[in-house]
Amino acid sequence: MSSPALPAPATWLPLVERALAEDVGSGDATGTAVLAADATCEAAVEARAALVVCGLPVAVAVFAAVDPQLRVETLRPEGAVVEAGAALLAIEGRTRSVLAAERTALNFLGRLCGVASHTRRYVEAVAGTGVELFDTRKTLPGWRVLDKYAVAVGGGRNHRFGLYDALLIKDNHIAAAGGVAAAVKAARVAAPPHLMLQVEVESEEQAAAALEAGARWLLLDNRTPGELRRLAERFRSEAVLEASGGVTLANVREIAESGVHRISIGALTHSAPNADVALELRTRRRG
Repeated sequence: MSSPALPAPATWLPLVERALAEDVGSGDATGTAVLAADATCEAAVEARAALVVCGLPVAVAVFAAVDPQLRVETLRPEGAVVEAGAALLAIEGRTRSVLAAERTALNFLGRLCGVASHTRRYVEAVAGTGVELFDTRKTLPGWRVLDKYAVAVGGGRNHRFGLYDALLIKDNHIAAAGGVAAAVKAARVAAPPHLMLQVEVESEEQAAAALEAGARWLLLDNRTPGELRRLAERFRSEAVLEASGGVTLANVREIAESGVHRISIGALTHSAPNADVALELRTRRRG
């Protein structure tokens, strides 16, 4: 499986700049006090536990932003599965610069490798079922483009990126519109025709009403595996069925085997554990 393309730098470089501004600020007081200005080093960023590699180009950008003269080599491809101890990046240059960039680079890698690794666990849990796993908009504020990139690197799929690129009629829309049918009909009249239209339903009656009004993509939210099976038996041939809500590694396989086409999982991003990565100095020498 080829790794997805890294999002355009313009979509995430400002995040790198903000992260360095909050961490380095006016300068690394410790590095300036302890390290000679001409001291240089070689260092490596390593995995401390098994993980899916994700975000190395972002980490490289962090080091470059701190000191363009640092030499940084990427040692693993995005999406690679590595064991504890694997070297991910090799860095050479001024020691002050390497250590000033260290925490910010590791913060990005820990988050991105963590989301990719967490996603891969879910993907492996449903292997062979034919069900696709999607993320949601439950991302770290400001990080959406990178969070969703990490999901894709881990083998998941991206749901809509925001409120602007697809329609999802949820329970509050339905309540405000006066019912499922009214909400779907209004959307079909007013929304741009190129936008996908999905409707959240909570019962067979709502599903039938949504389909009768013209919907062809249903979100089955917080339904039990038994309820999902009944809905799939009745509506699978008429609409794309997506299960969501309460999905965990313990139950995702059972949900996938219920007959739905896809599953969306907010936990891929909002509950991904940080990956354990570290920077180690290999040698220290004076310039």
